[in-house]
Amino acid sequence: MTASFDFDAWIALQLAQVESALHRWMQADPTDPASHRAPNDLMDAMRYAVQGGGKRLRPLLVLAAAQSAGAPPHSEAPLRAACAVELIHAYSLVHDDMPCMDNDVLRRGKPTVHVQYGQAMALLAGDALQALAFELLTPGAEQIAPAQQARLCALLARAAGCDGMAGGQAIDLASVGKRLTEVQLRDMHRLKTGALLQASVMMGAACGQVNATAHAALQRFGAAIGLAFQVVDDILDVTADSVTLGKTAGKDAEADKPTYVSLLGLDHARSYARELKAQALAALADSALADVRALRALAGMLVERTC
Repeated sequence: MTASFDFDAWIALQLAQVESALHRWMQADPTDPASHRAPNDLMDAMRYAVQGGGKRLRPLLVLAAAQSAGAPPHSEAPLRAACAVELIHAYSLVHDDMPCMDNDVLRRGKPTVHVQYGQAMALLAGDALQALAFELLTPGAEQIAPAQQARLCALLARAAGCDGMAGGQAIDLASVGKRLTEVQLRDMHRLKTGALLQASVMMGAACGQVNATAHAALQRFGAAIGLAFQVVDDILDVTADSVTLGKTAGKDAEADKPTYVSLLGLDHARSYARELKAQALAALADSALADVRALRALAGMLVERTC
């Protein structure tokens, strides 16, 4: 990464665009009678789940990958894809926090959606966020070409479904109190956490044009950072407090869930996170893309984060 790249300025610009777009796309349209049919409580719960917190790492990965892939500067596809991924992530957190899943009461430093709005409304809010994500990816053909819409929807659907996030969560629930091997733990988190992070990178790539070599390299990059994110999450669960994390610290150990720390130990888990970062950076080098500075910086931020 060259010294001329101002990562902080890049992040500020991307986050401003994402927050503005999320705010715009999560408001009722006064010109559309159908937009007034949903109860206000549902829209309030949806906005509560999405706005006012979160690192927005997945949208940042989409936008960074799109820039590396040479996406047209005025294309709507990268921003729509970035927001769609964040909506899927938000919906998953709403459902994961519910009593039938992880039964957590704190998320992003505030009460979880089911605590604030009740379980039924939280369930509906998650459902509606998932639907809205795919609505964002399917605007008129003049905004995103139909073939590109189909590709983006396919990437996101696979990452969120039984071969991705939902499947990983099912394995996670079935693994409470069990001793998993490292291979089993990796496979679980490759689905539960890694799939959506990898899809963020590949959706960004799908907004531009990359050759087969770069495509394969970005897939490896996404897989490495997806797993690294979970390893660091497991580390922070035992080293940080709830105020810092914005969610309940020590929850995994209390629930007797298998983690990288419980399996490898804290020092080895930290070493593994650094190893995965090295794999991610090596993949970027192999991509031969002209500008991967934002992706490199995001990999570093992901592994070195403290919350």
